[in-house]
Parts: sequence; structure tokens; C-alpha cells
Amino acid sequence: MRQYNSTQYFEKEVLKKRPYLTKEMCIKVIEDPLKIEKQENNRFRFWSKIEELDGKVLRVVTLTDKVTIHNAFLDRRVRL
Repeated sequence: MRQYNSTQYFEKEVLKKRPYLTKEMCIKVIEDPLKIEKQENNRFRFWSKIEELDGKVLRVVTLTDKVTIHNAFLDRRVRL
């Protein structure tokens, strides 16, 4: 199993601002994405539906290494 990390921003801002999210949910999205896209600043976006959030789509953003979680949020615009 891969070792996942997270940025200080994720730990101190994202999880605090979005208490319904967990690091485990984010890891699940990275490991079993329905869609992956490279961002312009060498980060990666991963999308997947999360059953614990009533099947809503969670977007997770990682750094270039694809194992350091930087941001995560419900993506209401995307349809998977």
C-alpha cells in the first residue's frame, strides 16, 4: 500500500473548513478514480463518487507526486 501525505494547507485549512471530509475518503478517490486530469501547475485532479457522502462527487487535488493531498472538495459541476 502506498504511503500518502498531505500539505499543511490540507491539514489546517481544508479539513477544518470541510469537517465532513476525511483523509481516508481522499485516498479512496486517488486509488480508484473515475477521472484524472493534470492541472496547469503540475498538480493532479482526481474525481470519484463517495458513498459516505450520499454518492456525491469528491475532487481531490494532489501535488506532482500523486501521493501528497493538497485540496479536496465536493464538485457539484462535474457529472460522472
